[in-house]
Amino acid sequence: MSLQILPLPPSELGESPFWHPTEKSLYWCDIQGQAVHAWHPASGRRRQWRMPSEPGCCAPAADGRLVIGLRNGFYLLDTAKDSADPTALTCLALLPPEQHDTTVLRLNDGRCDSAGRFWAGSVITPRTAPHAALWRLQADPASATGYSVRHMAGDNFTANGLAFSPDNRTLYWSNTPEHRIDRFDFDVATGEITHRRPWVRFDRKVEGQPYGGRPDGAAVDVEGNYWVAMYEGACVLQLSPAGAVLQRIAVPVQCPTMVCFGGEDLSTLYITSAGAGRPVQEQKTATPAGSLFSVEAGVAGLPVNFFQR
Repeated sequence: MSLQILPLPPSELGESPFWHPTEKSLYWCDIQGQAVHAWHPASGRRRQWRMPSEPGCCAPAADGRLVIGLRNGFYLLDTAKDSADPTALTCLALLPPEQHDTTVLRLNDGRCDSAGRFWAGSVITPRTAPHAALWRLQADPASATGYSVRHMAGDNFTANGLAFSPDNRTLYWSNTPEHRIDRFDFDVATGEITHRRPWVRFDRKVEGQPYGGRPDGAAVDVEGNYWVAMYEGACVLQLSPAGAVLQRIAVPVQCPTMVCFGGEDLSTLYITSAGAGRPVQEQKTATPAGSLFSVEAGVAGLPVNFFQR
């Protein structure tokens, strides 16, 4: 298993990678850099779309566009247009201000379920109270805008690790500062989640002791294993459905942020990382913080789900 450093500029805060199966391209967000990126490995072509606020997550839409979670709500990006084109970005739904104060909250990690709904968690800064939440966006013909947004869960500081099991019966969701991954029972037919309970807990940082990091973004393979980037842990862990560590993949940066499966057979694991806020020595090395990586996982991942408009 050989880790590859991708020939891409480092991100300030790389997140939300996904492999587009028809475009054969890797997409990801640079949250702090306020941009969405795409890279076509076969040709080396890179594209970038500047955003008006931090893009926490993105996913492909069935009509060829991208659905994106920005600070205040959900948008569609027409990737056939340049980001300077004012018609490239369309607002689908804003989050209710009484539940989502944009002075302290923004959308973060997210993805679509197999029914085409877009789920996104939020993050609160500063972490004064666990007001970060999980939101669900879906097409809704009964709504005046054609879309509805629903608050699905709360009690979080930094929502991450959103993923679905292959049988569509489990939704995973992590609270990164609390070093905990939860899981819910998931009904894909209705989009409802119930029975939230802790799944895996990790040791917190203790001065003078080895630290394994805290759970950030994740993806699930076809066997139901959960692959999670361990922020400040310099590794990605593969966890079994029972929560046991199956393997640890070391990465040459301290803060990997999220993973996705891609490539022709979906067995290439792509890894984003964070550079913003890291020490100067981590940003000036041959492999700077914020770099992107790939490694052959030895198992295929689940394909990306498309947002259904």
